Amino acid sequence: MCRKIPRLTLGFMSSTAFLSMWLSNTSTAAMVMPIVEAVAQQIISAEAEVEATQMTYISGSTNYGLETDENVNGHETSERKEKTKPVPGYGNDAGKISSKMEIEKNSGTGNKYRTKKDHMMCKLMCLCIAYSSTIGGLTTITGTSTNLIFAEHFNTRYPDCHCINFGSWFLMSFPAAIIILLLSWIWLQWLFLGFNFKEMARCGKTATAKQKACAEVIKQQYQKLGPIRYQEIVTLVLFIVMALLWFSRDPGFMPGWSVLFSEYPGFATDSTVALLVGLLFFLIPAKRLTKTIPTGETVASDYSPLITWKEFQSFMPWDIAILVGGGFALADGCEESGLSKWIGNKLSPLGSLPVWLIILISSLLVTSLTEVASNPATITLLLPILSPLAEAIQVNPLYILLPSTLCTSFAFLLPVANPPNAIVFSYGHLKVTDMVKAGLGVNIVGVAVVMLGMFTWIVPMFDLHTYPSWAPAVSNETIP
Repeated sequence: MCRKIPRLTLGFMSSTAFLSMWLSNTSTAAMVMPIVEAVAQQIISAEAEVEATQMTYISGSTNYGLETDENVNGHETSERKEKTKPVPGYGNDAGKISSKMEIEKNSGTGNKYRTKKDHMMCKLMCLCIAYSSTIGGLTTITGTSTNLIFAEHFNTRYPDCHCINFGSWFLMSFPAAIIILLLSWIWLQWLFLGFNFKEMARCGKTATAKQKACAEVIKQQYQKLGPIRYQEIVTLVLFIVMALLWFSRDPGFMPGWSVLFSEYPGFATDSTVALLVGLLFFLIPAKRLTKTIPTGETVASDYSPLITWKEFQSFMPWDIAILVGGGFALADGCEESGLSKWIGNKLSPLGSLPVWLIILISSLLVTSLTEVASNPATITLLLPILSPLAEAIQVNPLYILLPSTLCTSFAFLLPVANPPNAIVFSYGHLKVTDMVKAGLGVNIVGVAVVMLGMFTWIVPMFDLHTYPSWAPAVSNETIP
C-alpha cells in the first residue's frame, strides 16, 4: 500500500474541512466524495498494474507458483493467490502463462477489492470525508445550520450581548476544530490501516514502484483539472471579499466597518454581507460579454449570470429554511408562554453540581440525542431549555450553550445521523459496524476537546467565570 496514503487522507480531510467552513457539510461531502472515490479506484488500478508487471517478470524468469499474502495490522489475510504453470513447448514464455486471481468481494454491495488493504483504504477515505465535512462546519457561524440557530436564538434572547459574531466564533472554534481534525485523522488511520509515524516520516527513502504509481495517479488527476477558468476566478474573488467583510465587520480589537452604519443599528450584520455577495452572483455575467469570431470581428455574446433564479430555486435547501424558522417560532413560544422559565426553575437543583459536570452532562446528552434526531431539531429543542437552566443556577449562559451547540454536530455513529454520513455510506464500502466503531472514537475526541476548550482558551474570550450583566437575574418565583 502506498506510503503516502496517510498524507493523502490528511490532505483530503483538510481540504474538505476548509470547504465546509463556507459551504454546508452536505454540499461539501456530495462534491468531494466522487473525487475521492475516483482517486481511490485509480490508486487500486495503478497498484494492480504494477503487481501484474512484477509477477509477469518473475514468472517469466523462474516459472514457479507464487503465493502472496497481505498483512493488515499484524493479522494475516490471504487475499490474493496467483499461481502460474509452465505451458509445454513455451518454457519461460511469459505471454503464455495462465494465471488465476482470487478477488475479495463485498457480499453486501458487490464491490470488488484486490486485497483487504484496498477495502480498508476505501473505508478510511469515505469516513475521512464524512467526518471532516462535519468538523469543518464548526469553525464558522455559517458553516452549519446549528451554529446559525444558536446565533439567532442567543441574539434574540440576549440582545444586549454583542460578543457573538463571525470573528469571535472563529477564534473560539478554530483551535478546537484543528485539534479534533488531527486526532480524528490519527484515530481513523490507526483503526483501518495502522499508524506508523516513523515510516510515514521517512521522506528521503527511495520510493517503490507502487508508491511511484500512486504519486503518478494523483499528478494525472491534478493535470486533468486544467487551468483556472473565468467563472472560478470570479467565484474566488467574491469568496475572499465575503470572508474579509465577515471578519472585519466587528473584529473586537478595533472598530469594524459596521460603525459606518451606526445610525441604523441591527442592519449591518453577517446576513447583510451574505445577501450582498449573493446578489452579485445574479448580476455578474458567467462569461465575457464579447467574443472574437474566426474572422477577427468582435461581437457581443448572450448575457447569462453566474447563477440564475431557476438554478437557485433547484439547489436552495428550503426544508432547512423552514425547519430553522420553525425552531425560532418554537423558541418564541416557549419564552412567551413562560415554559422556559418554569423549566429553568425545575432544573435549578442542578446548581449544586460542579459546573464542569453540568457542562459534561449537557454535552453528552446533546451528543447522544443528535445521533437519532437531526442536528437542527436537537439544538432547537434544547436551547430554550438550557438557557433558562444557566440563568437559574447563575452561570454564564455561554458556559452551557457553547459546548452544547458544538456537540450537536458530533453525529458520527450512524448513517442516518447526518447527511454526509448517508452520502458516503451510499458508496457501498462501509458497514454500519464500521461507522459505529470509528464514530465512537471521534465522538469521544470531540467531547474531550470541547471540554478542554471550555476551561482554557474560551474562558478569557467571553469571561465565562462571571455572570454577565446582559443575562437576566432569575428569581425563584412560582410560575402558575
